[in-house]
Amino acid sequence: MQQYLYLLIIALILTGCTEKETVQLTPDIETSGKDMLIHFIDVGQGDSIFIQTPNGETMLVDGGTRSAGQEVVAYLQQQNVKQLNYIVATHPDADHIGGLIPVLNAIPVHNFIDSGKVHTSQTYEDMLSLIQTKKIPFSVAHVGDTVPLDEDLNITVISADETASDNNEASVVLKVTYNDISLLLTGDAGVELEEQMLTSKDIQATILKAGHHGSNTSSSLPFLQAVQPEVTILSYGQNNSYGHPHLEVIEYLRQVGSKIYGTAESGSIVITTDGKNYEVLAEEWTGSGASSSIPKRNSNQTNDVIIQSKDVENEVVAIMNRGLESVNMLGWQLLSVEGNQLFNFPNVTIQPGKTLYITSGTNAKEGNNYMKWTSRQIWLNSGDAAQLIDPKGEVVSEFQ
Repeated sequence: MQQYLYLLIIALILTGCTEKETVQLTPDIETSGKDMLIHFIDVGQGDSIFIQTPNGETMLVDGGTRSAGQEVVAYLQQQNVKQLNYIVATHPDADHIGGLIPVLNAIPVHNFIDSGKVHTSQTYEDMLSLIQTKKIPFSVAHVGDTVPLDEDLNITVISADETASDNNEASVVLKVTYNDISLLLTGDAGVELEEQMLTSKDIQATILKAGHHGSNTSSSLPFLQAVQPEVTILSYGQNNSYGHPHLEVIEYLRQVGSKIYGTAESGSIVITTDGKNYEVLAEEWTGSGASSSIPKRNSNQTNDVIIQSKDVENEVVAIMNRGLESVNMLGWQLLSVEGNQLFNFPNVTIQPGKTLYITSGTNAKEGNNYMKWTSRQIWLNSGDAAQLIDPKGEVVSEFQ
């Protein structure tokens, strides 16, 4: 599967068309003709950012989950968007690229920029196949690349790594500059990637989209001190199972003097700027969805317990202990990302080298090494990521 997806990426790069058309649009929000509008679309627990440039060009960065895709399409149609100049997929996690599939089916797209990170999920394969079928020009982002979207803007790739071992660390990070106002879009870039970006001289930004939905795996204090954001946007789902945004991130943002806005509270957030001044069309964040206890990052985590496989048709997820010691699973959780459905492990121990099967649906098994979650269907056959969360709130394994 991975080799197939890699070859598909190469084919997209080699065979993509190169013609570029100008987008004509009349947004619902009035502009002076030289304003840039940045829409942080409310897609629940995910990311989707839509940019309208001073000269009427358009770019969509991520699209939330597949189930949120129709909402993204409806939002763009409300803005009278007929075409998109660019789509950027920051990394292949389902809560970032899933919604791009309905967008690609509904709206003509003239250029697609990808992280290049190969992922063996059905969602990722469907996205690439759709791009190839529609003959959309396709490219992989590299550090230092610029996006020729609008002559009045400078859009630069600050970070990108298709060889990263982790999807989040492969995140395409973009800096958009319009005269005196700048925007930093960080995808799910984590603390380690932030440390690498600190060596860049160009990460200061007026507006920051906080990494990883306000998780404490991102938005370290040194990074925020370097960015110095006047405004920070938190894109997260109300009452999400992760407790995003984490309180320590909020404390760091307040420490650097940033105003905070959240999609869970405000819905879609729009910022308009003429390159000198800006206005945020939303109320400031008041604290909805913050975790009362702050999980600490464990940099020494070895991830001995992993999701070994997931059978969406038979509704079976295999959890394997590949370590040398037994692991008690009390306090651990298994999450269906698309449906936001959560399984809480009981007081059960997985011995070294052994596998525990979590079953659901009408034929759910229980007994021996099988554990019944529910008789309901949990996993979407069209694509539904599974995440394993340890008692500290960290996602230690993900399976698409």
